[in-house]
Amino acid sequence: QVQLVESGGGSVQAGGSLRLSCATSGNSFGYCMTWFRQAPGNEREGVATILSGGIVPAYGESVKGRFTISQDSAEKTLYLQMNSLKPEDTATYYCAARTGGCWPRWNDTRSYNYWGQGAQVTVSS
Repeated sequence: QVQLVESGGGSVQAGGSLRLSCATSGNSFGYCMTWFRQAPGNEREGVATILSGGIVPAYGESVKGRFTISQDSAEKTLYLQMNSLKPEDTATYYCAARTGGCWPRWNDTRSYNYWGQGAQVTVSS
């Protein structure tokens, strides 16, 4: 059983930065670890993914070049560094985990077994 707890959300002005953390309990080695976000009235979308213990992260088109996903060396905390934030990045951000690798459909929400409670990010213009 894997449990996920996000932290680090908040409010920031456009152009600013925030870092989200997702503390992981249980054995998540080899799991696909992904950040999703959901704005009011929108579907949940994939932001970034990384294979726990692996390499080669992937990003959604809207955040490429601005966001970076990473894990600590013990693979117990997942991070999302968000730079050059825009008002359209405002959403609730969730970390999620699943077995079976990340590809090809890493952003398919239905395939994830474990979810955190969410962290609110608000970007003002």
